[in-house]
Amino acid sequence: MKYNLNHFFEPSSIAVIGASRDPNSVGQSILVNLTKGGIFQSEYCKPFKGRIYPVNPNAEKILGLECYPNLKSIDDDIDLAIVAVPPKIILEVIKDCITKKVRAIIVVTSGFSELGKVGEKMQEKLTELVTRAKIPMLGPNCLGILRPYTNLNASFSLSMPPEGDIAFISQSGAIVDSIIDWAIDKRYGFSALVSYGNKAVLDVTDFLEWFENDQHTKAIAIYCEGITDGRRFIEAAKKVSQKKPIVLIKAGRTKAGERAAASHTGSLAGSYEIYKAAFKQSNVFVADNIEELFDLSKALASLPFCRENSIGIVTNGGGVGVLCADYCEEYGVNIAELDKSLLKKLDKVMPAAYSRSNPLDIVGDALPDRYRNAINLLLEDKKINGLIVIQTLQSVTKADENAQAVVEARHKFPDKPIVCVFMGGRFVSRATYILHKNNIPNYNDVKKAVKAMKALIERKNQIETKQNTKTSK
Repeated sequence: MKYNLNHFFEPSSIAVIGASRDPNSVGQSILVNLTKGGIFQSEYCKPFKGRIYPVNPNAEKILGLECYPNLKSIDDDIDLAIVAVPPKIILEVIKDCITKKVRAIIVVTSGFSELGKVGEKMQEKLTELVTRAKIPMLGPNCLGILRPYTNLNASFSLSMPPEGDIAFISQSGAIVDSIIDWAIDKRYGFSALVSYGNKAVLDVTDFLEWFENDQHTKAIAIYCEGITDGRRFIEAAKKVSQKKPIVLIKAGRTKAGERAAASHTGSLAGSYEIYKAAFKQSNVFVADNIEELFDLSKALASLPFCRENSIGIVTNGGGVGVLCADYCEEYGVNIAELDKSLLKKLDKVMPAAYSRSNPLDIVGDALPDRYRNAINLLLEDKKINGLIVIQTLQSVTKADENAQAVVEARHKFPDKPIVCVFMGGRFVSRATYILHKNNIPNYNDVKKAVKAMKALIERKNQIETKQNTKTSK
């Protein structure tokens, strides 16, 4: 069944069923997040602008809001109901939601299919009720939804991350919570974060399809343990990937992982080899770990694809240049040869000790003008379709100005991707912020930069394959 998911992301009115006066309860956490944007305040936390209705028959007010004994006592239409009540009364609450004609439901309560046969039967009854009523339901056993652009924190997460252009769809709520804390620290922005839990009604494919047309989303990151309808996912991913890149990490890749997934969200994990083949068929990038999931997502959301598999490397450190070359060969990224005409131009602006080859080692005492000349001359060359810029921190290094040189090149050559490796810590923090502010990915290791460039090369192939198929028909 095709559901309208708009009310999950842009509700005008929200009922919190199971709102509580207990500061240690999930029900109060959700209410705090709606009224303040987050339990732990950050600069990104703002109150939800719509109408909020706490529902609890044993309270008159919670957090200064009038409390209602049940849904029918609310004299308003409810776009989104967030349910945080014990499993034993969940079915009655859902029936109330159906009677009230609630437009979307999030069930954060756990204790269903992840607990075995008894929980499975309860979840089946829950699913039957909402599907018969044609109401989209997220969960159960989920964290909820966050939408920074609408100040919507419809979850019991700790805080709100920055606005950005990456949608994160996760079967695990705990991973979402940890990623939010990391994102605040790194200023990594999201268009939305969705924790879908036991996927009793809505699963990853439903949200994948919704983000296809979301104006704020440029790339989609996914954490999943199992996919219910593989054929539907493949068809959806093929379609969505033509507009927006998809990066995924699959848990439950081993026998031990499969057992853990079954007890976590009740997932049937399946053979990882089968999944990998399906992901390749549907143009999904597969990440090895959580860090890589967001590294690749950032590059694919921020940069143009690499038109040809032929790149340049600029470095002020010979050793890391060699490492970068090693990783390029390992991951199938071709390093362009520098022709004589380009070398003549470089000879005029480079010191005698520069490498005269690619990777282009511009020597450790390189100042911003040398970086600027090297970057521009390489990007002007038609053979070079992408660039990795490496900076090691040495006594004469002017990191901020080097970052600004990269930003200038990004504007001058908008069709060629540039990824950076500004190595270091506190002394490059402002430089890396300059890069971040201008949507230029920076990595702390050359291997990550090479894998990002590899994804940008493959992205071009994904899109061209689809275009060629259309032409042949």
